[in-house]
Amino acid sequence: MKTALITGVGRGIGRALAEKFLAAGYAVIGTTFNSPTPFEHSDFKTYPLDLSSPASIEACAKAVIASGTKVDILIDNAGVLLDEQKTSLDTGLLLQTLYVNLIGTADLTERLIPAMDKGSHIVFLSSQAGSLTDMDDIADSHEPYHYPAYKISKAALNMYARTLAVRLAHEDFNITVSCVHPGWVSTDMGGAEAPTTPAEAAADIYALAVSRPETGQFWYKGKKYPW
Repeated sequence: MKTALITGVGRGIGRALAEKFLAAGYAVIGTTFNSPTPFEHSDFKTYPLDLSSPASIEACAKAVIASGTKVDILIDNAGVLLDEQKTSLDTGLLLQTLYVNLIGTADLTERLIPAMDKGSHIVFLSSQAGSLTDMDDIADSHEPYHYPAYKISKAALNMYARTLAVRLAHEDFNITVSCVHPGWVSTDMGGAEAPTTPAEAAADIYALAVSRPETGQFWYKGKKYPW
């Protein structure tokens, strides 16, 4: 049985992804932060994880490795949007955002690479908000400079994914690395008016995760998305 490790399964896209992979016959390891295990399943287990805490990240990664489980798919889903209503940069919120969306995510990923088999896949949940190209379109919208900390964190995450993909290819790990834009999804972060359900987003992400696309690319609904 193959195993998917998904961060942030307590709700939203993370929970929908866990349900999707379980339905497809995967074992799923999930992480939660300040939330109970969302449901029970014989092939589902969770670990606590606070991506702003190096100690929590280390403990989570050690627990996964100690279990002897080989991870076939790692989906770095967990993230925060702390400055949604901000139109100028709050450096305090930037620091908090970067710790979760970039630094903690990268720390956990690096620690879990030894638990991953050759031929596995790392998928980072990015966002249209992290696309430098798309800033031209965003500039024409009603929110051209909203939530700058979040946008910066996702752009930085994209660059981490690109550098990781090149490194793993060079070191012959045979691990695919992808970023994915999930769309505007009806979650606590996306809001109730968003047109895409978590299950719909999870279906698209699942299709990418179980495939072997070109490594080091940014995807949306199975097509390359501009960096």
